[in-house]
Parts: sequence; structure tokens; C-alpha cells
Amino acid sequence: MDDNYRAAVDAAAIFSETDLAGRITYVNQQFCSISGYSREELLGANHRILNSGLHGSDFFESMWASLVAGKVWKGEICNRAKNGSLYWVDSTMVPLLDPATGKVRKYVSIRFDVSEKRQLVHTLQWRVGHDVLTGLPNRAFLSDLLNQALEFSRTEQFPLAVCMLDLDGFKAVNDGYGHACGDLLLVEVAARLKGILRGGDAVARLSGDEFVLILRHVEGQAQLRTVLGRVLSAVAAPYSIRGQQISVSASIGVTLYPADNDDADTLLRHADQAMYVAKQSGRNRFHLFDVSLDQEVKATHQTVERVRRAMKNGELRLFYQPKVNMRSGEVLGFEALLRWQHPVKGLVPPAEFLPLIEQTDLIVDIGEWVIDRAMAQMQHWQDAGYRWSVSVNIAARHFQRSDFVERLRLLLARHDGVAPRMLDLEIVESVAIENIKRVSECLEACQQLGVQFSLDDFGTGYSSLSYLKRLPTQAIKIDKSFVRDILHDQDDLALTRAVIGLARAFGRQVIAEGVETVEHGEVLMGLGCDVAQGYGIARPMPAAEVVGWVREYVQPHEWVVLRQA
Repeated sequence: MDDNYRAAVDAAAIFSETDLAGRITYVNQQFCSISGYSREELLGANHRILNSGLHGSDFFESMWASLVAGKVWKGEICNRAKNGSLYWVDSTMVPLLDPATGKVRKYVSIRFDVSEKRQLVHTLQWRVGHDVLTGLPNRAFLSDLLNQALEFSRTEQFPLAVCMLDLDGFKAVNDGYGHACGDLLLVEVAARLKGILRGGDAVARLSGDEFVLILRHVEGQAQLRTVLGRVLSAVAAPYSIRGQQISVSASIGVTLYPADNDDADTLLRHADQAMYVAKQSGRNRFHLFDVSLDQEVKATHQTVERVRRAMKNGELRLFYQPKVNMRSGEVLGFEALLRWQHPVKGLVPPAEFLPLIEQTDLIVDIGEWVIDRAMAQMQHWQDAGYRWSVSVNIAARHFQRSDFVERLRLLLARHDGVAPRMLDLEIVESVAIENIKRVSECLEACQQLGVQFSLDDFGTGYSSLSYLKRLPTQAIKIDKSFVRDILHDQDDLALTRAVIGLARAFGRQVIAEGVETVEHGEVLMGLGCDVAQGYGIARPMPAAEVVGWVREYVQPHEWVVLRQA
């Protein structure tokens, strides 16, 4: 090699020459400095003297195959220095050809030390996956750890516990002793958690004072209680931070795989939900996520969304059940009853879906839809010459809204051709007495709009005389559970008689639900109750059938006889 060129290379890089047998024939001073070997030790030696053991035989076989074929080889190699330390070099190996024969006559290698660069890359990669303060895996690395643990549990059929740990009182430490002490506390907590976990378990820091524990091979809840008991005790032991004695505790939420058979993100969310329950339950404890309760919540959510879609798609229907005066035979009005015309299941009764949505705001939307449809139907009947009132059941969540009266006013205004007194709102007794002062005020405000009110299911709640006096309802409906058994149960008969007497004493109309036979009607008429509804009169029917039913309705002969008597 030209001496000037070699001098330039010597100044810039780690340089060596090798003969065809792989023996070193020349090295520069940079080669000696980084390897720790003298020139005398290197000359005549094979490059294997620098083998770090990190590269397999196939690595070198591939490299030499390229060189022998006359090709330039480039790559990074880890070498071992004389003192045993490792260093990385970015190598370019060039086969030099004989101009006369065209064959390779020796190899030259130009290397650059990239150890610091690789260390920097390694540090950056480590920081991507680790929390700098505690050295624990961070949220990004946790995802990999948890997915690996889940895959292992699925394959080996071992149970797995995912725990969310949050420190109790950490904010007070930051506020009282400063963030520097708070950081030192987190470092100590991390060290204790790492020290107490078993082999195969893992701990990560999410953010702030939140940690995640992955516990493998959890054989039953007894073992889980033991492990988490040790964790709680370790965290709760006093800390000495900068001469200050500091105490904190931990709240832990736990979910178990495969009992909670879900993906990694969902398991973390469930553990987080359980952790908040642990905090609300008193702190310094753990709480196990209730899978069955979550499934119930999911089922309710799915039902809510399906019913919401049913209302949007026009699948909800109103059926009408007649209210008649048994003594006179007059049809007084109807109760609007909700049905769901399911595209697959057919006609679904309200008991199968309303209880699942009555604690959601969807029940408000449905309640207003029912009022709107009932008012529209009354307008339709009125245009045809029939003036029948319609009663509508109002759910507790709907009635208890602060804007109930105003929203009712807007609904009435949409159907100003129908007198508000034709609308009868039914509220159950238990709702009416929850906040009797507010309920009374709301009833009075609605009645100023002209709307009628009935107290539904009377007798199933408190049925106090004072409540009845303070609730300004026009009618009382005797619950069908009493009416149904008055033919053979003396207690129900006595209760029904008492309710009728109360209603008459307070000037309220009384309506009996659940009249299933002519005999039920006879007894009720004998007790002084003339207005009733029930299967013995008619089942709920679509609006299109109402007019025809009314035309054909014939009062039972036994009731006619009682009227004449």
C-alpha cells in the first residue's frame, strides 16, 4: 500500500492486513491501542485472538466466503480486548487482487470504534422501555411483558394475576416533604417490590405512584392473599428518606386470568377498576375484580345499545289496554303499554328489557317517546270522533329529573289539539314517597298544566295515610298482586277493601288492575270499585284494533245484573 495512503488511514481508522491463511501481517497503532495487544503479539496471529464469543461460526463462515470470492464485506463485529473487555468495530474488509493473475493476494481491514455509539443506542433503547427514575419497565415495555405472560399462561395453562398498585398518601408526601423526597420514596418502593416478587413475576411503573405487578403461577386465592399480603406489608413498612420517617400504604386491584379471560389492555383496565374499589373500601388492602358483575354490566350496556337502536329503527310499539267502568259498561280510556317488535324474537314484553335500562338515561328518552306517541294517538282518535284518555307509566329516573315539568310542557305543546287532562301519568307508590316534598311540588306543577296523575301499584309500598293525604293524585290503582287473589285469599280481600275505603275517604278514584275473570269484577263492584282493567276485560292490543274492540265490547251479563240490583 502506498505509504502516504497508509499514513492517512492509520491516522483515521483501526487498520490491519491479513494474508490468505488469515494471519495478521500488519496492524497500526490504533489497532494495538484498542485491542490492548502489542504489535509483536498480533503479527502472525489469527484474528481469532480477538473473538468475543458473541458471534456464531456461521457469522464468520459467511464473512470469509465473501472475501474469498473477492467481494467486499461490511458489518459490525464485537471483539474482546486483551483485558477481557468488549468493544465494537464497524468493519470494512477488502480483498486485494494481484493485477497479473486477478487472484486475491491479501486482505485489508479498515475499522472504526463504534462502542460508544452502540452504548448510546442501547441506552436510548433501554430508556424507551424503562422508567428512568426507578429502572422498572414502563408502560410501553409492560405491554410486551404482559402479552408474553398471557401467551405463556395460555400455552402452559397456568393462572396469572394482574395487579394495579397505587400508593395511599403519596400526594401528602409530595406536598409535605417535596417532590425530591417523593421521587426517593418511589425508588425505594420500586426496590421493595422487586425484592419481594418471585422469579418469573414482574413489576412495572406506569406513572406517578402507580405500579403494575404480574404474578405468575397463582394457585388459588389463598396463595394470592399470601403474596399480596407480603406486598402490602412491604410497602407499608416505614421509610427513612433524608432523615425523615415516612409512612405510606398501598391499594391493590387484582384480576385473574383465565377467570377474567380477556386481552392485556382489558385486564389492566379491570385491575384498575378493582384498585379504586380497594381505595373506596378503606385503603391498605386489595380487591379482586368481579368478573360476573362486569359481565352483567356488559350485558346491560349491550341491551341499552340494542334498545336505543330499536327506538331509532322504529321497532318500539305501543299497545293499549282498556279501562272500563264495570257497572256502566263504558270504556273510559286506555293504558299505553310498551312492546318491542324484535326483528328476530318477535314481540318482546317490557319485563324482558325495561328493568335493564331503567337506571340509564335511555329510560328518559323512551318515556318521552311514549308520551309523544300516546298524545299523537289520542289526536288520531279525537279526529275520528273518540275522546279516550290514555295513561302512561313514568319511570323513577324520568320523573325525578329536575327538568321533568318543562320537558312535559314542550311535549304537550307539540299536541296542542289534545287537552292535557286527557293524559294520565302513572307513578309507582315507592317512587312517590322517596322525596315526598319534591314529588308533591312536581305533581302540582304538572297538574297546573292540566295533566292527571295516578298512584300506581298502591299497596306495595308504605301506603301511609299521611302519604296519601300529601300526594295530590286523582286516582289510585290497586296492585294486581292483591286483586288476583281476592277470590280465595282473605288477607288480600281485606287489603283491597281497605284500599278502596281509603281512596273513597280521600276523594280519589280507585282503579283495579289484574281483573282476570267475571268473578273478580263482581267482588270489586261489591267492594265499591267500579273501574278496572285486566285480561278478563281485554288484553293489550295494537292501536289499530282499539276502535273495533270498543264497538264489539259487551258488558258481562253478571255485571249488568249487579248494576240493575
